[in-house]
Amino acid sequence: QLWFDESGGGQVQPGGTLTLSCAVSGGTLREHSIGWFHQAPGKEREGVSCISNAGGHINYADSVKGRFTISRDLAKNTVYLQMNSLEPDDTGVYYCVPAFLRGMSYCVVHPDAAWGQGTQVTVSS
Repeated sequence: QLWFDESGGGQVQPGGTLTLSCAVSGGTLREHSIGWFHQAPGKEREGVSCISNAGGHINYADSVKGRFTISRDLAKNTVYLQMNSLEPDDTGVYYCVPAFLRGMSYCVVHPDAAWGQGTQVTVSS
């Protein structure tokens, strides 16, 4: 079973930058496509970005295209989400889990995914 340790969240002003980290254990990134999901207060989780196990395919939700960048370090078995030009609507908890890429913009949670604690991002002035 895969385990995920999300970190890097915090409070920033609109327009600010954060980089989230997702340390993976119990498996390698070469075996699993990984997605970042965002849960805003009072809303359901939505896919933000995901990267294929081969690393050659990346999807972004339309709301974050041009602002967020997903990447990974195979040696550290860690996936990152660099978040630029943050907006108040980006506020919420961010999780990483195994995911499938669909189309050009969608990330679908793997049915066997187990949600971790996530990391809180707050964008406010």
